[in-house]
Amino acid sequence: MENIAKNLVPLFDNINKVIHGKEKQIQLIIAAWLSDGHVLVEDVPGTGKTVLAKTIAKSVDINFGRVQFTTDLLPSDIIGTTIYDDEKKKLLFRKGPIFSTFFLGDEINRATPRTQSALLECMAERQVTIENTTTQLHKLFFVMATQNPIEQHGTFPLPEAQLDRFSIKISLGYPNREMEVLMAKNRYQTNPLDQIEAVISSEEIVKIKESLNQISIHESVYQYTMDIIEASRKHTDLKLGASPRATLILLKMAQALAYINGDDYVRATNVYQLCNPVLTHRILLTPEAKFAGKSSVNIIKDILLKIKAPIK
Repeated sequence: MENIAKNLVPLFDNINKVIHGKEKQIQLIIAAWLSDGHVLVEDVPGTGKTVLAKTIAKSVDINFGRVQFTTDLLPSDIIGTTIYDDEKKKLLFRKGPIFSTFFLGDEINRATPRTQSALLECMAERQVTIENTTTQLHKLFFVMATQNPIEQHGTFPLPEAQLDRFSIKISLGYPNREMEVLMAKNRYQTNPLDQIEAVISSEEIVKIKESLNQISIHESVYQYTMDIIEASRKHTDLKLGASPRATLILLKMAQALAYINGDDYVRATNVYQLCNPVLTHRILLTPEAKFAGKSSVNIIKDILLKIKAPIK
């Protein structure tokens, strides 16, 4: 398994040429992609969300599609529409930008709920249905969406059903002083993103995804995961705990993270590291907990402190 993990080294090295000091977040994004998931990045403007997406897409030999979500955006602007061809005298389907391998939805919460819902089928089933015709998306289809948590004017919060389609929700945050100076120096004369080329093929990514099933999960890790999930459902500060989908995503992403780290089995620490990005956007606090100033991050932390992790 160590040799397979080395296959991803060129990918991470390539991304780190542009994005500095965010190795943990990059690993989470790649782990989500390898485990058939999608990523929601919530952060203030200027922290490199769009640049990160472009860098990952350029580092792999895949198609990249991007849509800037706005209030007047329609579902057909994303998935495509049927048009009448005068020459051929028949209706033709014109594909939208969703028909790409890596799809970036910039500021997804600026679109109306109707437009946001256009992504539900795409993300859950990797297919698009228009006028009773279903078209399959690429087997590596991956959505990375961004949103600004600060500015609320003209935005539409994502409903729970939409949030649940994202495997993880993360934040990049500001780089530390050293990394920000390095970033400024690297961009003094040229943009490093312009120099990025593909270092891994889509076929290699597919093979790695298929190899995830070789990562074993010990019974104690299964039980540890279920202890966390059940604790969220019984927590007095939560009116909605983690769903069975959260259980599956936790374990599948733990396999991917173990794979990236060169392990041939899932460690309890893999599950522990994933609890915040996987669970915090899936649980709902009670009004009393919100009034008391509690957060989903605090509650997940409380759950993890009370559950003993296996040594395995």
